[in-house]
Amino acid sequence: MLKRLPLAELMLFAVALVWGCSYGVAKIGLAYYPVLGFLALRFGLTFFLLLPSLRQFRHAEIKNAWRIGLPLGLILLSIFLCETYGIALTTATNAAFLISLCVVLTPLVEWLLLKQAPNSFTLAAIALALLGAFLLIPNLAISLNPGDGLILGAAALRAFFMVQSKRLTQHQQLSTLALTAVQAGVLMFGCLSLALCSPSGLPALPQAPEFWGATLFLVLFCTLFAFFAQNYAIRRSTPTKVALLLGSEPAFGAMFAVLFLDEHLSAQILLGGSMIVMASLAASLQQPIRKSKLFTQIFA
Repeated sequence: MLKRLPLAELMLFAVALVWGCSYGVAKIGLAYYPVLGFLALRFGLTFFLLLPSLRQFRHAEIKNAWRIGLPLGLILLSIFLCETYGIALTTATNAAFLISLCVVLTPLVEWLLLKQAPNSFTLAAIALALLGAFLLIPNLAISLNPGDGLILGAAALRAFFMVQSKRLTQHQQLSTLALTAVQAGVLMFGCLSLALCSPSGLPALPQAPEFWGATLFLVLFCTLFAFFAQNYAIRRSTPTKVALLLGSEPAFGAMFAVLFLDEHLSAQILLGGSMIVMASLAASLQQPIRKSKLFTQIFA
């Protein structure tokens, strides 16, 4: 009998694909609008698109989404502030590489908080993914600029988010769609509050088609789809495996740079990207994660 489609793994690879493209796309948007306003708009659109999922406020799944989504949303707010300010101050390539260090940090955070030590196979996959990431960026400067430091902070926060998501959502009656809506709402109100409290405030929204194209791409693919897919998969896997699967993100970032930014893909970068994808595949096949029916459990 044929095995069922590994939906969670496929969704995570799709997330890695769109997130790999997101660094270049975000830099396009940030050329037209400041960081806080750009994030408030991105997650504001997301929140209002998902607002109907919160209409049954008294339902247990919705209550759990608010209870769990608020603290997780605050962690995400910290991640996106570090990450987006970092993208504005460094190159998209450096950002894609440095954020992938969450692959290394997640098993360590999982070990520290959940007392689950990584096995030798996981450590080998982590080493392979990290080596591949170094090959992707052969000319990375030894000294980090402020943008690189912010991306490193975002990577550490991502690892913490993975573990906390697993800890808080495990064995909970929870709507993944509602959880995504709450997290987007926290990001919107957090960024908007910070922007309105700043002396400069927010300028008028740009009219450039490039800005709105970048914004809609990030909303529809990098936020709506990616947040839902990540929340869905974390509840059906381990934080380390999720991080390893998302570790293919730099490889897709390199592909985006070649196809849309006219960057050259050398043999060394191609090898590094292949090693990351191979490590991610090995991690996903090592231990079967709990499968789900395509339709009946998609909004579980």
